[in-house]
Amino acid sequence: MRLLSAFLFLPAMAAAQDRPVLTAMTYDSFVTEWGPGPELERSFEATCGCDLRFVAPGDAAAMLSRLRLEGPRSEVDVIIGLDTNLMGAARESGLFTTLEGMPATDLPVEWTDSTFLPFDWGWFGFVMNRNMPIPASMAELADSDLRVVIQDPRSSTPGLGLVMWMKAAYGDQAGAMWERLADNILTVTPGWSEAYGLFTEGEADAVLSYTSSPAYHILAEGNSSKVAPIFTEGHYLQVEVAAKLAGSDQPDLADDFLRFLLSDEAQKVIATTNWMYPAREVDLPEAFAGLPRPEKTLFLPPDQVEDLRDAAIDEWQAALSR
Repeated sequence: MRLLSAFLFLPAMAAAQDRPVLTAMTYDSFVTEWGPGPELERSFEATCGCDLRFVAPGDAAAMLSRLRLEGPRSEVDVIIGLDTNLMGAARESGLFTTLEGMPATDLPVEWTDSTFLPFDWGWFGFVMNRNMPIPASMAELADSDLRVVIQDPRSSTPGLGLVMWMKAAYGDQAGAMWERLADNILTVTPGWSEAYGLFTEGEADAVLSYTSSPAYHILAEGNSSKVAPIFTEGHYLQVEVAAKLAGSDQPDLADDFLRFLLSDEAQKVIATTNWMYPAREVDLPEAFAGLPRPEKTLFLPPDQVEDLRDAAIDEWQAALSR
């Protein structure tokens, strides 16, 4: 019987080995058991006849750094989780190719780029408990006693988003606002997961995240104690994007996967596991409809971010090192 079972198992093994492999690079929280990765993998593999494999080297900036290091030798086919603040640097790498025949998206800003495909979006915000003193502005946060955890802009898209938020809101006075906020910053983490973990463990009063993050606590935990206050200065918009590597050895399969990311099925999964707004209009749980939205959206185009990024990070470093 054991010999017969072994012979029966061999064709299944051979079939699995014959399936084409699609390698997708993304950030670490995307592939956790509570992130969208596992469910997207199951759904896509059910129809593609392929083996979808995720690689997660860290946060988005770490992903781009690794791809630059690997260059054309990279085995990655698609990347998921860059954003508009990294698009300029990603485009300059020359590693990505134009996309054709992708579904239209619904975003708060006009989108005409044909290389980077939006799959979700949201506003950066600070998440805290309702029983804390709730600031109405970045200035009030800076003048409060709240202990805040943020992410490093050199390795994290939320961290870079906060730096650009400061720049978009305060312009030449961004450095001065960083100096006011510096006393509130308990620590700076490499990525979002570490920072949010410190907050949920009670080590900090507030954490840099998204205005949509409270939806997670409401839907996944039945907990409505978290809030992301809306600031009078406005909130910086993040659009997360996916792209195809020019050197992919599975270009058609990569296109299929990118189209799948914008399917109703995938968009619902992304919204309720990545806790961002979907890039296409789909039905969402009531918890999303109940979230307050900023009256003012702040956004810098990718080419403008490239011009400002290094100087803005220098301002951040200078303020926090004093």
